[in-house]
Amino acid sequence: MSKTIWVGAVAYDPKVVTIWEGMRRYFHEEAHLPVEVVLFQSYEMQVLALLAKPGEVAPHIDIAWNTNLAYLQADEWSGHACRAIAMRDSDLGWMTKIVAVAGGPVSTVADLKNRTLALGSRDSGHAAILPVHFLEQEGLREGRDYKTLRFDSDLGKHGDTGTSEVDVVRAVLDGRAEAGAIGAPFWSTVQTERLVPEGGLKEIWTSPTYNHCMFTARPGLNAEQERRFVEALSAMSYDNPVHRVILDTEGLKRWLPPHPDGYAALREAAAEQGFFEPQVAHSA
Repeated sequence: MSKTIWVGAVAYDPKVVTIWEGMRRYFHEEAHLPVEVVLFQSYEMQVLALLAKPGEVAPHIDIAWNTNLAYLQADEWSGHACRAIAMRDSDLGWMTKIVAVAGGPVSTVADLKNRTLALGSRDSGHAAILPVHFLEQEGLREGRDYKTLRFDSDLGKHGDTGTSEVDVVRAVLDGRAEAGAIGAPFWSTVQTERLVPEGGLKEIWTSPTYNHCMFTARPGLNAEQERRFVEALSAMSYDNPVHRVILDTEGLKRWLPPHPDGYAALREAAAEQGFFEPQVAHSA
């Protein structure tokens, strides 16, 4: 029997269990690949399991389904020995939006001067790390040029739950902050599902694009196991109704080869903000 491939994922929502039950069933029944899944409570612990060495008293996994920050942490903490192996089509071209009350005092990012910007969890690339970084590139520094109201909910989940983005929008609507930073997917949900009164919020700024999640292989993973795993992912088809249920739940139409070129801004921002320091791995 082939050696089991242990895959890690973070249980940021009950639907994660459903997603990975479906993925495991696909691997076993269609791809004939012995994949088992370990669920973690934080991405930092998942990365530690990915990098665990033989003999360490810790879970050991072969592949991690990582956020963009967790992928970069794995890369940095492994001395660039981890490998990016696959991502979703929906992980390409993410953006952050800054939104404000329509008709309010903030119409451009320049209007943030001496005002308050609401941010999501500090470990969220899209709702905290990158907006601070991009605004600094535009000459606006946190604490010097504008104040922040941070919602550090569900730390360790890297913003996956979306809870902190809900808090950001509420803070803008009730006046605790003049503007707020959220991911473009959540902004789209706000608009399409009418989560706020129509016309109540307006988009005042859009970030440069960046990439999001990444399947990350541990250092030294057997090349044949890696190849079979990636081939099994690539064989999932949106035209197959059984596959489509799984793909829809995970928010993609097809799996892609890695595009590591979309992480430079977050790598720089995470380094500046201390997310590659060793103690970060134990803080969640």
